[in-house]
Amino acid sequence: MPNAYLFDAVRTPRGRGKSSGSLYPVRPVDLLAGALAALRDRNELPTEQVDDVVMGCVTQTGDQGACIARFAALEAGYHIDSPGVTLNRFCGSGLQALNDAAAMVASGFYDLVVAGGVESMSRVKMGSDGGAIWDPRTQWNVDSVPQGISADLLATLNGISRTDVDTFAVQSQKRATAAIEHHRFDRSLIPVRDENGLTILDRDEHVRPDTTLDKLGGLTPSFEAMGRQFGLDALTRGRYPQVERIDHIHHAGNSSGIVDGAAAHIVATKEKGEALGLKPRARVRSVGVVGTDPILMLAGPMPATERALAKAGMTVDDIDRFEVNEAFAAVPLAFMQQLGVPHDKVNVNGGAIALGHPLGATGAMLMSTLLDTLEDENLSTGVVTLCIGGGMGIATVVERV
Repeated sequence: MPNAYLFDAVRTPRGRGKSSGSLYPVRPVDLLAGALAALRDRNELPTEQVDDVVMGCVTQTGDQGACIARFAALEAGYHIDSPGVTLNRFCGSGLQALNDAAAMVASGFYDLVVAGGVESMSRVKMGSDGGAIWDPRTQWNVDSVPQGISADLLATLNGISRTDVDTFAVQSQKRATAAIEHHRFDRSLIPVRDENGLTILDRDEHVRPDTTLDKLGGLTPSFEAMGRQFGLDALTRGRYPQVERIDHIHHAGNSSGIVDGAAAHIVATKEKGEALGLKPRARVRSVGVVGTDPILMLAGPMPATERALAKAGMTVDDIDRFEVNEAFAAVPLAFMQQLGVPHDKVNVNGGAIALGHPLGATGAMLMSTLLDTLEDENLSTGVVTLCIGGGMGIATVVERV
């Protein structure tokens, strides 16, 4: 069977996910169309040869409804023969799109797929699509809790303190600030422009370089009242009786930022890419997706990474760089603790605490950051992994070529 290769990647800046954010005036279909057009133009991609456009998008309602992948491709001027499909695996959607594309290419069914994701959290509010994950009856029926409660439970089980998560958050801000100052995102970053070609946003705007431990120390935990007043903390004790009391330590400053953004990659066989004059950047070695306890839903990156590494015949020691989504600070901290990965290999250019987490696009954005980092540092192997609502995890192992 052929291998699946990653040839190029683009992403928009992350704009603050509120009405005052720079990308609020931009429809999500236009946000994604801009990324698709930039990917096509800089690779001179003949879009009639694109077998599919696969995009992750979590909140598929309102401006993001009606298969945004297909309509963004049309808005971008892709050939009418290029189909589109939009998928939702919650926070893992952007990486799932890449994995699905890689699977179809590796199967031999497709030769070239454009994959990525989009989320406009300023225009389409998280949870506005409704569904079982937001329904308290379902949460009680399946023993699920909101993600913030799960994050605090994960921290409590792993002995992670408020100082630990706040320190990690400050480091995320410092690393992201340094990455921006040293232009480490420039290879993938494409500006968002208006209809007249004027630049709306050309750099990530959620980063807070002035973040300090003292400032974070003054923030109130976001999920303590919810957990205790509504009985959610008590619900967790049925599964984890050893936890007498959840230590609520997460707040807005050590959790992922709400932002807007879009990303797109070219995934193809080596032969197809070379026929189009493209140079492969990395090969997809393996992927892994797992289900985990819905109460401890944020623990998925660990088993997902272990599964993907096992499929590749590798261990964590074989990996040069990890991109672990910073949904909450406890997630990468628990990842490093449980898998024995040093911090100098994880999120070296910051993460979602500083940069933001545009739900359906994040996985694809992390992959673009990983590819750029491996090339900048002349390294070979990397992993992208994310925790997922409902108790899941996803991971992808890549190797430079």
